[in-house]
Amino acid sequence: MFTAKDIEIRVIDSASSRRIVQRYHYSGKCTQNSQIHFGVFLGGKLEGALQFGPSIDKRRMATNLGIGFNDALELNRMALSDACPKNSESRALGICLRILKKNYNHLKLIVSFADACQCGDGTIYRASGFRLHSFKKNTSLLLMPDGKVTAKKSLDDKLSSDGKYLSSIAIKNGAKPLTGYQMKYLYFFDKSLEKNFKFIPFDRIPDEVRMYKGSKPIEHESNASGFQPVESGAIPTSGLQLISCNDE
Repeated sequence: MFTAKDIEIRVIDSASSRRIVQRYHYSGKCTQNSQIHFGVFLGGKLEGALQFGPSIDKRRMATNLGIGFNDALELNRMALSDACPKNSESRALGICLRILKKNYNHLKLIVSFADACQCGDGTIYRASGFRLHSFKKNTSLLLMPDGKVTAKKSLDDKLSSDGKYLSSIAIKNGAKPLTGYQMKYLYFFDKSLEKNFKFIPFDRIPDEVRMYKGSKPIEHESNASGFQPVESGAIPTSGLQLISCNDE
């Protein structure tokens, strides 16, 4: 029987990564700005993927975190099949972080967002050494009248034929923010940066913010859809995929 120690991490092509994410991620969707794609192999079979890339708005992210434009990456997606044994997520993420640290010494930190509207509040991130930077009530994910979920930003960037933002039209027609919270986690390669931030202790996360595998400990208005949006923008997969990746 396999254990988490049996998984292997290899760099894979973007097409393979997208197929895995579309099949196993709860949203069924990929972000188009991912540049580095790691495959999770078990018994020689591809059973998961992790995608990393720059922020959609690098300038804003850098300003908010007090770093350079290219000093951080986001973990865009992590998706593993049910064939992966217990603790595979945290082990896979840990190996990927070591690979990134070894090969990209300009990186200062990794950012990831936990979707506590639809999925979870970041248990895996906490187990992998991430620190909770902040959380806020969701305003960025809209539940559309047809039950699909769309990023408000993607609609803010588009105008209707009469010059109105598509987001305002959607809201007028019944779209509303998903009930729940968005949580920002940071993992530091440059540990000296930690002193510049205040973090939220995990035991101080309010009950109404928490979510585990799509279930909230405190019942409130449910969301009708399990889909997560794809942000606009496209960046080609880079030559970073030529890295040779070993576990240790």
